[in-house]
Amino acid sequence: MNINLQKYGFDDYFAKEAEIYENLFIARVTEQHREQYKVITEYGELNAVVSGKLAHHADGKAGFPSVGDWVMIDRVDGNSGNAIIHHILGRKSRFTRKTAGTSNEEQIVAANIDTVFICMSLNADFNLRRLERYLTIAWDSMAIPVIVLTKSDLCEDVKLRLDEVASVAMGVDVVVCSAENSDGLDVILAYTQPGKTIAFIGSSGVGKSTLINRLMGQDILATKQIRGDDDKGRHTTTHRQLLLLPKGGMAIDTPGMRELQIFTGDLSKTFEDIDELAFDCKYNNCTHGNEPGCAVRQAIKNGILSEKRFESYQKLQREISYDGLNARERENEKINRMFGSKAEMKQAFKEIKQNKKR
Repeated sequence: MNINLQKYGFDDYFAKEAEIYENLFIARVTEQHREQYKVITEYGELNAVVSGKLAHHADGKAGFPSVGDWVMIDRVDGNSGNAIIHHILGRKSRFTRKTAGTSNEEQIVAANIDTVFICMSLNADFNLRRLERYLTIAWDSMAIPVIVLTKSDLCEDVKLRLDEVASVAMGVDVVVCSAENSDGLDVILAYTQPGKTIAFIGSSGVGKSTLINRLMGQDILATKQIRGDDDKGRHTTTHRQLLLLPKGGMAIDTPGMRELQIFTGDLSKTFEDIDELAFDCKYNNCTHGNEPGCAVRQAIKNGILSEKRFESYQKLQREISYDGLNARERENEKINRMFGSKAEMKQAFKEIKQNKKR
């Protein structure tokens, strides 16, 4: 097996599938710029585009290559033009979201990653509800989530923030760091291993690129200072990029996401505490509304579970259940949640009209 590709994570899992394709060469996608890609081969880096056949048969955006993908290309010599990507090998893992806007389409942020660093700054960006959303997607990605709390030098009470994060991040490692004074960088480095890929995910301006620059030992990625008027960082990264770290392993930098809609997620891991409480509900189909013997509502009443966390759980639950539904199906789903069925909705409206006449 080629040593150069091994450094980029190539292993027997991908080698076995690659053998199927004759007269093609293995490569890994390192950069994505709209319809243009950069790939790394055993001989070096090339520019690449997808074949017409691959584009024609692609099932939405997820059917196109993403940074971290292993692909089969037609050449390893860049002197004869762009390499053509003919196949995408099976993905071990992938961090996805629903595309921004109204379309219900999957967008792959990073593929074949081992660890997802969910970055959230300890200043103005701190948001537990957003963190729950990231964790729900990360647990579903097949990669291991790690929470990275950045800009600790700008936080007056780190312990308070850590206690808040602990209340929503059961079973997840938490790293506190500051790129300004290098605090916590040694902890982050401990997660980097030869052949393993880490993806840095988070909102705009939380310091992902700065952290990667520290890991690289030089300023590879462009960064900007935080804005003085609102204490928020400035969006810098414009495309996804995979970098080989000097001490082994790879890091994927991703543009900050102002909007993170869920395409698919794992609520059972993110809200394990609520699922455990639900086991003690009197009824198996308890909706945790007004049913007698609801253990979840009792936990909220006793201060064991926060109302805001439960509302976040319900919101994400509804969002996931609407995935893949068209407009009419979504409307029916909302009706079923509110009334039980269309018939019950009509009956409810009928009773309202009768009450108004009295």
